Amino acid sequence: MNAIPIVYENEEIIIINKPAGVSVQGGEGVAHPLDRELPEQTGYEIFLVHRLDKDTSGLMITAKTKAAAAKWSKLVASRAVKKEYDAICIGTFSERQGVITDDIVQHGEVKRAVTQYAVSEVFEIDCGGEKLSLSLVHLTLETGRMHQIRIHLAKKGCPIALDDKHGNFAKNKLLKKYCGTKRLLLCASQLSFPLSGKEKIVRIALPDYFEKPIRGQ
Repeated sequence: MNAIPIVYENEEIIIINKPAGVSVQGGEGVAHPLDRELPEQTGYEIFLVHRLDKDTSGLMITAKTKAAAAKWSKLVASRAVKKEYDAICIGTFSERQGVITDDIVQHGEVKRAVTQYAVSEVFEIDCGGEKLSLSLVHLTLETGRMHQIRIHLAKKGCPIALDDKHGNFAKNKLLKKYCGTKRLLLCASQLSFPLSGKEKIVRIALPDYFEKPIRGQ
């Protein structure tokens, strides 16, 4: 496995750019989980602060000590850490920006969930004679429910491209065939958090596989 990119580091945390397809935690049938690979790469124990889905790429905070993990987990839970994402969705939104507030059921419990969205770009691609409208969307989480973004965008009628659980399977098939795109088009692209009395912003470029559907290649 290739080295996991480290984007930012201080005495308490390491912020990584997690590749799509890498599981955060080990388990049965998981070959190269992040919680095993990153300690091997850095040479010391790493503690998870929050998680990303296996299929989601992007910024993730890990801690160097248990005390730092407890501190940063509280910062994430209190929303002092602001998490932002970019996604390519199938379809177009009726409004260029808005807030999605549909509740989400988790483990039998109804949970409040809030996602802000802003459409960055709308484009159309040719999939073997069938035109497909896609939207590049920037998303900010106010709550952190499991699969929140995927569920909210699907409910909005604009599911994330290549989402194999909540997405549009027929249109995903077209994208795979004509764009050669196989990855879920969702990336945790920006983190903002308080540091030494100021706001620190860490941002990454979107992965290369976002380019194919955007450019119609």
